[in-house]
Amino acid sequence: MNSTFRSIAGQFPYWQRATAPRPLVGGQPHILLGCGTSYYLAQSVAAALNVAGVAALAVPSGEWLARPEAYLPAGIQPHVLVFSRSGESTETVQAARRSQEMHLQVTALTCEDGSSVTRHAQTVLYLETHPEEGIVMTASASLMLLTGLRLAGLSYGELQVQAAEKLLHQAYASYGEVIAGRTHFVFLGAGELYGTAQEGALKLQEMSLTYTQAYHPMEYRHGPVSLVDERTAVVMLSHPDSAAEDAKLVSELRMKGARVIGFGAPGDLSLEVRGDAMTRAVTVLPALQALGECVADAKGLDTTAPRWLTKVVTLA
Repeated sequence: MNSTFRSIAGQFPYWQRATAPRPLVGGQPHILLGCGTSYYLAQSVAAALNVAGVAALAVPSGEWLARPEAYLPAGIQPHVLVFSRSGESTETVQAARRSQEMHLQVTALTCEDGSSVTRHAQTVLYLETHPEEGIVMTASASLMLLTGLRLAGLSYGELQVQAAEKLLHQAYASYGEVIAGRTHFVFLGAGELYGTAQEGALKLQEMSLTYTQAYHPMEYRHGPVSLVDERTAVVMLSHPDSAAEDAKLVSELRMKGARVIGFGAPGDLSLEVRGDAMTRAVTVLPALQALGECVADAKGLDTTAPRWLTKVVTLA
C-alpha cells in the first residue's frame, strides 16, 4: 500500500473533524472559483446551492481573473467562494485578490492555514487533511467537497462516513475484473454528481495516464457514444431523480460492449449508494479515487509521482 492509497483509505477521521459552516442563504449570487480538482468540486457545490435556492455558478479561477463579465453581467456584486488545497495556485490567488479589488466579499476553503489565498479573503474555512497526501488530491478533495456541500445544507454524519468507508473497500476489492483490458473510461453524473464525475475522470487520468471522459448521462448519447467498444469502461453515478433513465442507458452501453461500474445503478459491478444527490457526491468520491489507484497499479504506474504534475501549480 503506497502513500496515495493510505491517504485515500485514511481520510475518514478527517471528515469527522471537518468544519461544519452555516449554510448559505438566498440573496446575492455566489461565484465559486477553483482550478482543476477544485473547479470540479465547485461545480458540484454550485449545483447543490442552486437546488437549495441559492444562486451559484462555478467558474475556473483563470476565467474569473481574465473575464468576469463573461460569467456575470456588470454591476452584480457576488460573494466569491474560493477552493484551493494549497492556497498558492497562481490563478486562484490572483482571482481572489482581484475579487477583493472589485470590493467583493471573499471566502476561502483551503487545507493550508496562512496560505496566500487566505490573505485575500475576509473569511477562511480551514480543513486539516491527511499528512501523507502527495501530488494527487485525495483526502483534501473530499474534505473541500464535504464542507462546500454543507454550505448548501448537506447533513453528513457518522453513519454516512461509515457508508463511504465501506463503499471504498467494497469497490477497491471488486474493480479488478471490470477494468481488465479497458483503456477508455467514461464517467457519467448529473446535477450535483456531474462535478464528482469530472473529478473521478481527472483522478483516473492523472493517476494512470488513461484516456477518460466525463458527461451528463443523457448527453452521452449525443455523439460521444460513438467511441464505445469492448475497450470501454463506464462509471455511472446514478442520480436518485433519474434512476430509471440511468439504468436504461447502462443497458444500452453494455450492449455496445462497455463494462459498467454502477454506483446506485445496475452494471457489471453494481455498488449500492443511498441518500440524496449531495450525499452521494461525497460518499462515492473515495471509491473513485481508489479506481485511479487500481488502474495505475494494473499498468505498473506509481501514483505518488504522476507524470508532469506538481503539488502546486504556480505560473511565472
